[in-house]
Amino acid sequence: MLKWFLPIVAVITICVISGLGSGATDTIAQNYTEHTWIFNNGYMNESRIIQTNAGFSGSKIVLGTSGSGISTRTIDSQVYSDSRMSEADLTTSVDEDYIPYTPPLTQSNLRNALCAKNYEVGSVFSESYSNIQNLIKDTNIYENNQTSVYDIDSEIQGTAHVGTRVQKNAQTVPSLIMGGNYLGYTEIQSEVEAGNQSVLTLPCP
Repeated sequence: MLKWFLPIVAVITICVISGLGSGATDTIAQNYTEHTWIFNNGYMNESRIIQTNAGFSGSKIVLGTSGSGISTRTIDSQVYSDSRMSEADLTTSVDEDYIPYTPPLTQSNLRNALCAKNYEVGSVFSESYSNIQNLIKDTNIYENNQTSVYDIDSEIQGTAHVGTRVQKNAQTVPSLIMGGNYLGYTEIQSEVEAGNQSVLTLPCP
């Protein structure tokens, strides 16, 4: 009996954006590229929103996953915008097997947390771990005024919380909003690059 909930709502539209005038506020959505692989044996609850424009314009992709069991999932997504066009795409591959999961009764003590912000390119990345029985973590961060790269490689028996927000400034929509909670045994390999340089520089998984 499969009890995983995995709706995907996608409205893909190519839209034309007028060029920016001299001194005008930059309203073009921030570019980003994401490669993520997750294995979870336990329970996961995750949501992801991708968009290029506010309101009914542009491209909108919404992906949600919630359930317990064994799940292996790969996601590749990106937003690319310039003065002529905007586009968003998402590719996901999922293998899920429903198994009831009841988390152990343990004290929720936060023992390892990291948050990185890059205001120049409008990116915020966070990861935290609690109820830790075992944790192997390797996080790498690279930031300058044009690019922000956040690379997670973690293996945990416990609870993991991961979040991402990419938004250039107050005049643009968030290109990516992602939040995920993972209980049990989880492996996470994720790399997100944000910035208006090339968004195709991440290596293929």
